[in-house]
Amino acid sequence: MARGGNQSKEAAKPGIKEVAAVAGVSPTTVSRVLNNRGYISKETRDKVHAAMERINYAPNDIARAMLNGRLNLIGMIVPFVSSPFHGQIVQAVERTLAENGFKMLLCNSACRPDLERAYIDMLRRNMVDGVIVNSLNIGAEAYAEMGLSLVGIDCDLGEGSVQVASDSYRMGELATRRLLDDGCRRILCLRNNSRMRMPGNKRTEAYRDLVAAAGLPALVREVEFVRPDAEKELAIAQILAENPDIDGIFAGDDTMAAVCLNVMRKRGLAAPDDIKVVGADGARRTMTFMPDLTTVRQDIDRIGELAAESVIALVNGEKPESNTKLPVELLVGKTA
Repeated sequence: MARGGNQSKEAAKPGIKEVAAVAGVSPTTVSRVLNNRGYISKETRDKVHAAMERINYAPNDIARAMLNGRLNLIGMIVPFVSSPFHGQIVQAVERTLAENGFKMLLCNSACRPDLERAYIDMLRRNMVDGVIVNSLNIGAEAYAEMGLSLVGIDCDLGEGSVQVASDSYRMGELATRRLLDDGCRRILCLRNNSRMRMPGNKRTEAYRDLVAAAGLPALVREVEFVRPDAEKELAIAQILAENPDIDGIFAGDDTMAAVCLNVMRKRGLAAPDDIKVVGADGARRTMTFMPDLTTVRQDIDRIGELAAESVIALVNGEKPESNTKLPVELLVGKTA
């Protein structure tokens, strides 16, 4: 009995023919509207959408994918959506995808290679049309094997992919110049894992160039940004203990800058009097809670928009250019 009842309910669900009858158009026209094929006047589209709403018609995405070979679904891999930078990126990507009729399947990799590989397999099984990556902890060849449209945010996914990133050299240049102009002569540069292939490495390159030009020694230390805050605090505390003459810190990103300021406070040090600190990113959430931070701001919304626009273009058979030098600006606060 229950099975028969379910079958009756399935049979009662409206389909394309019912939408066509209510809209006063042919089923072929309804199909073309649903799949965005060919020219359809705005008046006709409005009729079809009004009819769909009137009879509560819901398109079958899987059936549509079987028909036209795509589901209008984009996968996105980030390290932590809780990060202010990555959270703002995700919002911009999702908004832009939605405005263009696409949906997003979000994956948090925690910067773990095993999770990243598992997500690649999952995205492949779920028939995504493309992937946006902002967390590269494995070889780019793993993504190339997917055979999908690929966009890397601040990472290189190999031939045929598109990169979107800020002008990382300029970020390092602005941050280091600010510290030098403030009179710093022993500047610590904190960077992420140097083995990761990403444009962000140029921040450290700019730092080295500027301190060398000033006749000063470079002091670069790697502290992986994805490590727990307690571990980062221990690492920063050890660096400061071993180098008591540090008078400036280019923290690499704003979260690391916050960790540095916390360690300094525990050691009885303050910014900018004892050590000047400059961060990077300038996410809205960060600046809400740390308005005094001196940082180099990226146009995070534009990065997300470009990433979404690029993957859509690739899915549509177009060849967008990489954008790896988006403009940045120095926000002068009270920490440097």
